[in-house]
Amino acid sequence: MITSFARWLGVNVTPRKRSAHKATLKDLAVIRRPLLRAIEDCIDQQALRLRTKIESARTPQELWMLRNDAFQLISQQHDQSVAAERINALIQCFEGWLEPKQLVRIK
Repeated sequence: MITSFARWLGVNVTPRKRSAHKATLKDLAVIRRPLLRAIEDCIDQQALRLRTKIESARTPQELWMLRNDAFQLISQQHDQSVAAERINALIQCFEGWLEPKQLVRIK
């Protein structure tokens, strides 16, 4: 019904395109390493839990979602400017795995 209505209006309704290929274990390791390095000087129980989540993430999208947790952790151990700098440095690792509009820098 929606596609018929969209066709009638002359609007192109296509599903979102995902990444052209699925991330391999090696691809995930390449993304994981810098994320783990960003929090390597954070040493408390919360940091340990986050490391476990990072190690068990199965997709680049799951790893991207953990950057907020990393930002919070780094902010608590250091400050927000250090956290923003470290998290923004991770964006290049996710290029090609996420839609460009998702790759937003923290200000």
